[in-house]
Amino acid sequence: MTLDAEALPAFARPTAEAGPPSALDRMERVVAEACDGLPGTSADRILAEARRGLYPGIPDAEVELALVMAARSYVEADPDYSHAAARLLLDKLRREALTFLAGAPDTAGQAEMADRYASYLAAYVERGIALGRLDPALAGFDLDRLGRALRPERDGQFTFLGLQTLYDRYFLHDDGVRYELPQAFFMRIAMGLALREDDREARAIEFYELLSSFDFMASTPTLFNAGTTRPQLSSCFLTTVGDDLESIFHSIGNNAMLSKYSGGLGNDWTPVRGLGAHIRGTNGRSQGVVPFLKIANDTAVAVNQGGKRKGAVCAYLETWHVDIEEFLDLRKNTGDDRRRTHDMNTANWVPDLFMQRVEQDGQWTLFSPDEVPDLHDTYGTAFAKAYTAYEAAADEGRIKVFKRVRAVDLWRRMLTMLFETGHPWITFKDPCNLRSPQQHVGVVHSSNLCTEITLNTDADEVAVCNLGSVNLARHVGPEGLDAERLRRTVRTAVRMLDNVIDVNFYTIPEARRANMRHRPVGLGLMGFQDALFTLRLPYASRDAVDFADESMELISYHAIEASVDLAAERGAYATFEGSLWSRGVLPIDSVQLLAEARGGEPDIDLGQSLDWDSLRERVRATGMRNSNVMAIAPTATIANITGVGQSIEPVYRNLYVKSNMSGDFTVVNPHLVRDLRERGLWDEEMVSDLKLHDGSLGEIARVPDDLKALYATAFEIDPEWLVDAAARRQKWIDQAQSLNLYMAEPSGRKLDALYRRAWRSGLKTTYYLRSQSATHVEKSTLKGTDGRLNAVSAAPAPVPADPAPGAACSIDDPECEACQ
Repeated sequence: MTLDAEALPAFARPTAEAGPPSALDRMERVVAEACDGLPGTSADRILAEARRGLYPGIPDAEVELALVMAARSYVEADPDYSHAAARLLLDKLRREALTFLAGAPDTAGQAEMADRYASYLAAYVERGIALGRLDPALAGFDLDRLGRALRPERDGQFTFLGLQTLYDRYFLHDDGVRYELPQAFFMRIAMGLALREDDREARAIEFYELLSSFDFMASTPTLFNAGTTRPQLSSCFLTTVGDDLESIFHSIGNNAMLSKYSGGLGNDWTPVRGLGAHIRGTNGRSQGVVPFLKIANDTAVAVNQGGKRKGAVCAYLETWHVDIEEFLDLRKNTGDDRRRTHDMNTANWVPDLFMQRVEQDGQWTLFSPDEVPDLHDTYGTAFAKAYTAYEAAADEGRIKVFKRVRAVDLWRRMLTMLFETGHPWITFKDPCNLRSPQQHVGVVHSSNLCTEITLNTDADEVAVCNLGSVNLARHVGPEGLDAERLRRTVRTAVRMLDNVIDVNFYTIPEARRANMRHRPVGLGLMGFQDALFTLRLPYASRDAVDFADESMELISYHAIEASVDLAAERGAYATFEGSLWSRGVLPIDSVQLLAEARGGEPDIDLGQSLDWDSLRERVRATGMRNSNVMAIAPTATIANITGVGQSIEPVYRNLYVKSNMSGDFTVVNPHLVRDLRERGLWDEEMVSDLKLHDGSLGEIARVPDDLKALYATAFEIDPEWLVDAAARRQKWIDQAQSLNLYMAEPSGRKLDALYRRAWRSGLKTTYYLRSQSATHVEKSTLKGTDGRLNAVSAAPAPVPADPAPGAACSIDDPECEACQ
């Protein structure tokens, strides 16, 4: 269709005089370009919807808004409209950036931008340096060469959610005006990570190719800060809090400094003495750990992450600590608010001995750590021996502060609080330590904010991990995994992550010391569910569990191989000698160490398919560049950017509205739409049925059973399948996984069985327990009411802050954005 010129505002009406194209012509051209190559969209439909919002004298910015809103209102009809809306937003972004750099009104369509991107890059770098935002070292790159390497066509890959997220929180801006375009964004990150490479341009192009293709994505702090004047690129920090006021407040101060530059925090609070313990300096009695946790909670709220998201922290406490029962109540909405931490995550650090006492229906003794100081630093059989000795000492009256409880009763209370408040999470101390490559230089005392990092901490070292994720969906086809492509991706990704350590801006000396000594990185994955859709494998199937095993084995093999190659080129990390690596014990081998400590054979499938013997010898002979190389993070935000399912998660729903600070977004499963359309089943009635049944196919009679199985949502899958798949991955991973567990109708018996299964299967950690709400919102159309749109308001929008990631994630929307 064409628009009626009389219905347009005066500025948009074509004139009789010869001259540049009218606003009307440009609107039609921009929409046609946005729909190009998207068969599920109609330019006429978007233009007709947009026309309803036009009025005489409407500003250009509102015309752009009307076009984007028109396209996004049809996303539920076809996911192609999400890409069209992204391209229309991109047109707005191009005008904003080009005008800012030129100092005068300037626009360009996608086709024109293909010719202009190369010269734009140099102007962008120059302006970013002048504004004090970009590292002046970027000017030393051959910007002409890098500009020619940009891939303008990759701007078309984004979904609306992905590009809106980048616009609101990632692209560089000056007083709210964005001047960074997508391909410059990826090149800026690539240059920032290649600063110390010998052939900087070649490596920058290699890194750029990986990022801009969506084959791999660095974590949020790296995306925020690479190439800037404050390159704090690390994702996660782990600390141990000492048992005196100076140490406690030093740790809280460290939290503030780390949080300022987008770090997610895990604090080990176990050393702090418990309620009623003697304080020698004042001859008084301790108030326990809880009042200090309240201060840590409020610090996380007060110090936001560069204005982009509030501070996020998780407190860990071992299950034998005398304050553990109060710790379980921290997230409750009742009781003394001075002893509650509503904005902080919490996690149980559970030793094997406790789980064994639960299975034996035995007694469990709680202690104050000042009277049992070595329990904090021991694990496995050594812990069990020391713990039973302290129990005997308590019976003899040689320990003053202790309490004896029935282990099963405490376990039930832990699970009850987990169900009621989402906290504390269940994480397992002994698997994290018995399988740690770095046992020779310390102890793993906690995990991080999202439970995937397992690194040593002490008073002198704050553990740091540098994260990024392989997009598994980009490495599979109907015939299976593309092993060679995956190898190339992993090798380049590990090099990028290793470079983070050297170019990183460290806000506290303890973090720099730990990172330089041990050089840990955490390569993970996302898009697992999308890969299963491509392979036609239901998540709840043995084939999917086998694929989890196969894909993680390949990632593990090539990540370790890449670290060995970097060690040959750059040298092994400083504490390599004495590590499990130096003894030829790889992650797959360390499973046996856990089994031996538990007194039996591992309850894990140890099958393998690659040539691990030769790699094992190379590791022993050459060394490793990195003490740790793998960890699977949640990836919520970077998965949004790349348009795939987060991490190792099953699909949440096939149609729903996702809310974050960028607005409300209709999310529809494009794989499902394609399959239903091929079978003649995708129509308005199907959209209505999906809304009625909360994005589930289970109750829709006309959907074939094979599609119901393939597209089963998270709450339709028995959570044991998630545990089994995670166990098969865990044998290959030197750190851990952020494993959410979903249960549609939880009960005490089901929770008990599920978490015991996780422990017996050798999992190191678990993350959120997700359950469905008892009530549901009224079902109504999403069309035309799809939330606000921050980035395309009439005036340039400031970069908004995220909702508090330290708070409990919504039960009905599990995509916490704290880590990535």
